[in-house]
Amino acid sequence: MLSTTIVANALPEIISDLHGTQSQYSWVITTALLANAASTPLWGKLADLFNKKLLVQIAITIFTVASVTAGFATSTGWLIASRALQGIGMGGLMSLSMAVIATITPPSERGRYSGLVGAVIAVAQSSGPIVGGLIVDSPLGWRWTFFVCVPLAVISLVMLQLTLHVPTIRRDEVHVDWLGATLLTGGVSTLLIWVSLAGPNGDFAWGSPTSVLLAAGGTVLLALTLLVERHVPEPILPLRILRRRTVAMAVLASIPVGVAMFGTSTYLGEYFQVSLGQTPTAAGLLQLPMIIAIMIASTVSGSVISRTGRWKRWLIAGALLLTTGLAALALTTHETPLWETGVRIAIMGLGSGMLMQNLVLVVQNQVSVRDVGAAGSLVAFIRTFAGASGVAVLGTVLSGRVSGLVRDGLAATGAPTGDVPSGTSLDLAGLPEGVRTLVMAAYGDATGRIFLIAAVLSLGTVVAVTLLPNLPLRTTLDLQPTGGDEPPSRSVER
Repeated sequence: MLSTTIVANALPEIISDLHGTQSQYSWVITTALLANAASTPLWGKLADLFNKKLLVQIAITIFTVASVTAGFATSTGWLIASRALQGIGMGGLMSLSMAVIATITPPSERGRYSGLVGAVIAVAQSSGPIVGGLIVDSPLGWRWTFFVCVPLAVISLVMLQLTLHVPTIRRDEVHVDWLGATLLTGGVSTLLIWVSLAGPNGDFAWGSPTSVLLAAGGTVLLALTLLVERHVPEPILPLRILRRRTVAMAVLASIPVGVAMFGTSTYLGEYFQVSLGQTPTAAGLLQLPMIIAIMIASTVSGSVISRTGRWKRWLIAGALLLTTGLAALALTTHETPLWETGVRIAIMGLGSGMLMQNLVLVVQNQVSVRDVGAAGSLVAFIRTFAGASGVAVLGTVLSGRVSGLVRDGLAATGAPTGDVPSGTSLDLAGLPEGVRTLVMAAYGDATGRIFLIAAVLSLGTVVAVTLLPNLPLRTTLDLQPTGGDEPPSRSVER
């Protein structure tokens, strides 16, 4: 998370230095999220089959190697490829950390640990933009936004080796669903490429043969994935888990959360820097209200849930706050006072903090220990895939909206519109003074549009968490044989 937030805030400088475009700006984030999402279910299944400690160490190693290669990037293509490898490591770290916690703690105690994980994420998110801004503004330059995480990774490898002890369920026969993983990755990747590149300002029109082929191909691959998952002995996405109403509703609720979480972190930094002319350091500081709110909401809600066993009220409150914050951010323009933006992102942060880890907790409460990796990674997969899709789609919307606003602004002044930068260039220094002012204002005014889309989507989270069965957290480490969404016999309401 530290690496993600450092890079997100440094991206305007990185893309400008590498002579990239708005589309490539989105893909630097999207590629990592796509690899994260596509690999998360596989990491989760591997966690149910193999030694979790070793898998965590492997994920850290992959992430570290990718961070080093990203730091030496000389082109956006190189950087995007390194980010894909980073995403694979990120997918392992995010899903395996929750799987380890779920293996050694019962759900009734897991809330406080989920809250601590949320607090760690919040600390990383709060320090990342600031540290990233300081690094970019210093003589070190943006490359050290990748290198700075390497010492932390080495320290974590040593500490894990010395302190982590996780029981591993030994199985005589192990089946890894490589076919399902391949089909899932292919389907997700194809659909994401489709939604990223299609449209009026994309590489091809929505109704073009290329668009139809990508959409149909991705759909077919995902349909084949579901077919395979029904017949393999160890499916990467256990469909039996999705038959539970609790799991299904939690998965649906995670979709808007992913769009809001990753979309906001990606485009807020761009809004502050490109539209308002803030430095990377200032852009990081301006995001502190959201990060502090996430940290407080995650820690407090997790602690209270562990103490009382009552979780649904927190999810409903979080969904309402998330929707309210996004709806308020939809009113953002280049003239919005900074204090108003701070209040709005703080409200959104409170909602995100109450939702992120607690949705995973609710799902893991409904599955046995043998499936905690797959169940937790399922929620993380959906959330991250939604975030990757959201970043790509919102980036396309932002680019098109900026182009239209700049064109309208030039037309209003009687200036020629043939040389409009089409919202794709972040190298503002190379633009004429009048055009540069129009582009900066256009970025600020267009940002509200993407938050409006996220706000509409978040209404789905409100509905989904409201429909969640209000089941007590069990006090046992594993499920007792029961059916449906009924709590195990040893579960008690606190």
